[in-house]
Amino acid sequence: MSAPERIPPRSVSTAELLTRGELTVRGQIREASNAVLYCSVSHAGEEAFCVYKPVRGERPLWDFPDGTLAEREVAAYEVSEATGWGLVPLTVLRDGPFGEGMCQLWIEGEAGSELLGLVDTEEPAPGWKAIGLAEVGEGETALLVHADDERLRRLAVLDAVINNADRKGGHLLPTAGGRLYGIDHGVTFNTENKLRTLLWGWAGEPLTAEAVDVLKGLQEALGASGALTERLTGLITAAELDATRARVDALLTSGKHPEPSGEWPAIPWPPV
Repeated sequence: MSAPERIPPRSVSTAELLTRGELTVRGQIREASNAVLYCSVSHAGEEAFCVYKPVRGERPLWDFPDGTLAEREVAAYEVSEATGWGLVPLTVLRDGPFGEGMCQLWIEGEAGSELLGLVDTEEPAPGWKAIGLAEVGEGETALLVHADDERLRRLAVLDAVINNADRKGGHLLPTAGGRLYGIDHGVTFNTENKLRTLLWGWAGEPLTAEAVDVLKGLQEALGASGALTERLTGLITAAELDATRARVDALLTSGKHPEPSGEWPAIPWPPV
């Protein structure tokens, strides 16, 4: 019996490939509100696929006047990495065919993974959490639910920290290997409370012990000389960095998942 074929290791890291590789545009994702380009990236004999969002293709937002959406996407990745949960695909800021932009490793989602649903009942079934009522027809409503999934719960904590104003169902990417990634983090880190998400199922419930430990780690990393502070500086403003610290502190003080503020639409629509 012959020995199994040895798979050679990568000659460069994925981060180096994404940062230094040559970007070649293969197509455009036209459903997006901003320019989103599907690219291949190659370097030192290695190749991968990625999403490239050039800053010049961003539509200005009145309530996000500072910085760029691309920088916020990278900042969200940095916070995700600091949690240790790895909920955001590798994301870097780099130059490309259309100037500076965000470059994010392409993740192939698994079809058929049920994380969201509409049910014709007043209460969610076991294993599901209620989000709220949704209009499904003239005078008809259904209960919008999401899975009671630990991966989603971690993402809900991350969204609370980065103040995600647009967590839609289409931004959830479960993979065949059991991982779950969140994408599209351009509208995050606002100094005002703009949390808008489909992941309200745990609103008001106590944070898990794991989440509390992670938040304590973020609190330390966001200190004046903390590693995360260093990585976020230049990606978001000083005021946004202070607001991020304040959100972490508030979560630890309350010990609970946040609830809708009532001052901002709590659920993005359409939800996908």
